[in-house]
Amino acid sequence: MGPMIEDDIMPVFLINGFLEAGKTEFLKFTMDQDYFQVEGKTLLIVCEEGDTDYEKEMLERTKTAVVYVDDFSQLTPEKMTELELLYNPERVVMEWNGMWNQDDLKLPDDWTVYQQITIIDGSTFDLYVKNMKPLLGAMLRNTELVIMNRCDGIPEETLGNYRRTIKAMGRKADIVFETAEGEVEPEITEEDLPYDMKQDVIVIPPEYYGVWYIDCMDKPERYVGRTVEFTGMVMKAPSFPKNYFVPGRMVMTCCEADITFLGFICKAREARNLENGNWVKVRAKVAHEYWPDYEGEGPVLYAESVEPAAEIKDVVQF
Repeated sequence: MGPMIEDDIMPVFLINGFLEAGKTEFLKFTMDQDYFQVEGKTLLIVCEEGDTDYEKEMLERTKTAVVYVDDFSQLTPEKMTELELLYNPERVVMEWNGMWNQDDLKLPDDWTVYQQITIIDGSTFDLYVKNMKPLLGAMLRNTELVIMNRCDGIPEETLGNYRRTIKAMGRKADIVFETAEGEVEPEITEEDLPYDMKQDVIVIPPEYYGVWYIDCMDKPERYVGRTVEFTGMVMKAPSFPKNYFVPGRMVMTCCEADITFLGFICKAREARNLENGNWVKVRAKVAHEYWPDYEGEGPVLYAESVEPAAEIKDVVQF
């Protein structure tokens, strides 16, 4: 489970999702795997009583102590430190209650989240996106893996839209879709995109900026060597080389509190004359290259033209 862990750090494995999403089944499966049969004890903190219990026999076999916390006010750093002293575990696994805002979780100083996995029920995802977006956003923000189960009967195009919605809220996440038969990989074809990929210049309408941004991050091979045109706001940082800037838009990833500037680095001879906050229409060729701010490879735009444009007042939404 992850990298070597320093002695003075208590690693926390956080499994989140809404009630009945299948968190307990996932945890039971994981704790029974060979790689989880490691030295020392596990402390399992369960923040909601689901409809599935942990069998005593399994807990004993996996050297796991389970503690149920049914009120968020009990989940304080002091309480967690107390549990650590009481059980002396090597690791902590937390089954999170999706109705509590994960942004409010405060861990003891020497506890650190090593891995975060979100379990989502595909059959109710739409409902939660419509009604619980801030809670969903808080759970997805730092998630490394999203498992969407119960995807049976959901069209691929819908799963593709779900993927974009999840990626908008959890940009680090790998996403796995599961049906009763096993994993499925929804193929978002170019025809499914809300702009015309057949044109020599792919024009991105302002309302679909977010769709384009996520798709270009997710499927860069679709865009490499192609020319795109879109309107964005100029962002420059002193650390950029003189011919570079970032055209982008303010994007609401889940709620009012989560507005982020999303854009791609762009090389343009006009860059030196641009001011932060200017609005521009950019026509650029897309490449996929190493760039330090991406901490790896990502889309790099090579501008063919950068012209002044009118401000777009709306924030992009997904």
